[in-house]
Amino acid sequence: PRSTLFPYTTLFRSKGKITDMLAAEADIVIRFQGGSNAGHTIINDYGKFALHQMPSGIFNENTVNIIGTGVAFNIPYFVKELNYIKESGIKNPKIMISDRVQILMPYHVDFDTYEEARLANKQFGSTKSGIAPFYSDKYAKTGIQICDLFYPEILKERIEAACEIKNVLLENLYHMPKLDPQKIFDEVIGYKDIVEPYIANTEEYLFKAVQEGKNILLEGQLGALKDPDHGIYPMTTSSSTLAGFAAVGAGLPPHKIEKVITVSKAYSSAVGAGAFVSEIFGDEAQELRVRGGDAGEFGATTGRPRRMGWFDCVATRYGCMLQGATDVAFTAIDVLGYLDEIKVCVGYEIDGKVTKEFPVTPLLEKAKPVYKTLPGWKCDIRGIKEYDKLPKEARDYVEFIEKEIGFPITIVSNGPKRSEIIYR
Repeated sequence: PRSTLFPYTTLFRSKGKITDMLAAEADIVIRFQGGSNAGHTIINDYGKFALHQMPSGIFNENTVNIIGTGVAFNIPYFVKELNYIKESGIKNPKIMISDRVQILMPYHVDFDTYEEARLANKQFGSTKSGIAPFYSDKYAKTGIQICDLFYPEILKERIEAACEIKNVLLENLYHMPKLDPQKIFDEVIGYKDIVEPYIANTEEYLFKAVQEGKNILLEGQLGALKDPDHGIYPMTTSSSTLAGFAAVGAGLPPHKIEKVITVSKAYSSAVGAGAFVSEIFGDEAQELRVRGGDAGEFGATTGRPRRMGWFDCVATRYGCMLQGATDVAFTAIDVLGYLDEIKVCVGYEIDGKVTKEFPVTPLLEKAKPVYKTLPGWKCDIRGIKEYDKLPKEARDYVEFIEKEIGFPITIVSNGPKRSEIIYR
């Protein structure tokens, strides 16, 4: 089977563009983790779209789009995006929702908001989408599976059990009104008719698809440094962002995954708090932010201006290593065409010593960037289709980074459209 994995999605226009490109050739696209807390932008023949939860194959009439068990499934957001897609001309999208996926409950968003307010200046920069409370409940075994909607007595029992715990916190920690289990039950049971046409035993479906040699694309959200085990803890997300989790979150045998495509932008950007070694500030950052794509570098979910920085070879090598990258897609290189010189972070100086190994969080907070300065190409390269036709300085930039990170850059993206791509 030609199984492809796309796990390393840290970017703005970049991740949407690459997933859209890969999805065009996929029989099945699966979202395997995360929720509606981070979005990506896609530009195709139907227009420009900001997707948060819907798999990227939704624009292809022959592609089956699956929401896997690892996802924090926000049903109101799913309905919003489904209507958004249909209004744009996709009349009968092929969607399957795992019957074991868990529901992001209304109180998850409330608890996310309350906790960030409680933390004040020590908060984690959450999008307040309920993701951390959702995954906390999942692993504490107080979550609600979507199949519970079809068993009202079980659903009611599980909501009452969850509310018993949460009301203690609401009363004594957050000093907020208690939850009403009946009110929550009445709201959630109303989701049943909405999702029923899409719910399926996706494990059985995927088992057969693998046997039939279908081309399967597994689509992740956020990047390696947001992984709760291997990322910049605690400034991470709450589900694994690594390729290794894709098999679990989708419901596939791990040995069937044959290709891991990591996506790395030609410069760095981030939303939220946490260490950012190669960060730049002021006018320099604003210029790069505004040039960074058709909508600029602003969060697709929050609209927050992104923190900007130079390309970080230390962090990217670490991310590719964790993901087990077979290919690197190097994106948004056209954005850098205005620069006379381009800095690249090639090492970290920590306590007077230079390292190329990505350190644990307490050391990362002390790290200073070690830069190599490369000449810019000072021209517009957007839309060039052949690698050899890029300016020498642009090729040197790609090849320098490829050597530094130690993983093959096989795709170079030089524009937001699906067609603006170079294969090496």
